Amino acid sequence: MSSIYGREMHYKMKLSIIMPCYNEVNTIDDIVDAVTNMSYPDKEIIIIDDFSTDGTRNKIRDRIESRVDKVIYHDYNQGKGAALRSGIKTATGDIIIIQDADVEYDPNEIPMVIQPILDGKADVVFGSRFMGGRPHRVVYFWHMVGNKILTTISNMFTNINLTDMETCYKAFRGEILQSIEIEEDRFGFEPEIIVKVAKKKVRIYEVGISYYGRTYEEGKKIGWKDGVRAIYCILKYSLFSK
Repeated sequence: MSSIYGREMHYKMKLSIIMPCYNEVNTIDDIVDAVTNMSYPDKEIIIIDDFSTDGTRNKIRDRIESRVDKVIYHDYNQGKGAALRSGIKTATGDIIIIQDADVEYDPNEIPMVIQPILDGKADVVFGSRFMGGRPHRVVYFWHMVGNKILTTISNMFTNINLTDMETCYKAFRGEILQSIEIEEDRFGFEPEIIVKVAKKKVRIYEVGISYYGRTYEEGKKIGWKDGVRAIYCILKYSLFSK
């Protein structure tokens, strides 16, 4: 632990945590508590509410807005990619990491994910649910198969060897992420950003993380149509984008 703090102070890197949020009334309190209590000396928390309709927006205004650094309210539902685009534009950190507003990922692992950047070894770090020995909730077999297929296709076109393309935890040096034009409004952000990062020839690392997945009954949103879109995005941004 002390070595982490030593590196943080040495690099003097501010951390921006971008949290897209849509209809997470049951989890938003817990995840904000976890992120605000996460050990990192210089961080900002930016929430983007993508026009939630389940009471999340009122809860943010009444109970959460004063506890974070910035809240952006979309006037209509645009999708995760659009929410991230809004948050990234306003981020001021030297490092930017994405944190979903559910409880599938543990914010206490954020310092571990960004450590390769703090060490000066990486420009981008992905948290992988499929490497290392950390806890991993057993949920959907076909989701795992779909993720592995998409990751393999992505690796074929980018010539990198990721193990978990669809991971939430993606950390970037701020200037790298903010130099990338994000075009996808919804879950197509995931393959798009990987292709565009790979084309920049930056140093990419993976770190094994825990995963506390949800069922659809518990609020999971991604579906098979997003997988089809992901394949389209891999091809589009690999073959027809600079």
